Amino acid sequence: MNDFSFPTDDPQVRIVHSFQEMIEARFENGINALCWPRMLDGNFAEVANRLGETGEGVTPLDDDFLESLSLTAAGKRAVEMMLLDLRLLREHDREPVLNLITGYPRDEEPGPVSTDVFSFHADSAPVEADTWLCTYHGATSERVPNSQVQRRVDSPQTRAELLKLYGGEDDEGFTEFLSDHCYDLHYAPLADARPQAFGLGHLWRIAVAWPESSVPPCIHRAPDTAPGDPPRLLLIS
Repeated sequence: MNDFSFPTDDPQVRIVHSFQEMIEARFENGINALCWPRMLDGNFAEVANRLGETGEGVTPLDDDFLESLSLTAAGKRAVEMMLLDLRLLREHDREPVLNLITGYPRDEEPGPVSTDVFSFHADSAPVEADTWLCTYHGATSERVPNSQVQRRVDSPQTRAELLKLYGGEDDEGFTEFLSDHCYDLHYAPLADARPQAFGLGHLWRIAVAWPESSVPPCIHRAPDTAPGDPPRLLLIS
């Protein structure tokens, strides 16, 4: 699902028109996702296909290595676009990483709640933070409005299974157990949920769960890809 339609009717998403506007914007009044829609120049498929021969799983890409690649002019423009995004984020005290992704590990024994990246989830932090995302090539991440999901630990059946796994009462210790295993950060889409792809080339800044946040975290997940699918080029910070 790589198509992108501007969520003009989604009160949780704000569209911005520059990097500076995205940096200065605040998560407030229920808005927990900022998007800078972009049509980027360059042949990102060429870069991804060239890099696809270099590793499996998730491979961080070094700036110097990217610049050293033998590419066409269009491929070099794609590299320049990605390096520019990295530089802009670093200049604003972010720590972005550009990854080549050919596959993610899955929960081998997920139990009542799967906690891998394919599950709808919220990022979390002990202090104020946010997550930045941009997919340049391949399947894109997707989000879903908070009103269209339920925390998996709030499902009576799932909670009962987790209590059995915990081996105790529904008490403060159980709450800590859920937090320690990140079970409380994962969500199940409701029957009428309409997930939205983040799209290619668009830069997103999304809210995470932290103690004093005034907005709910943005619920999102990685795309459920299969062996043989095109590799992903993903910036994350």
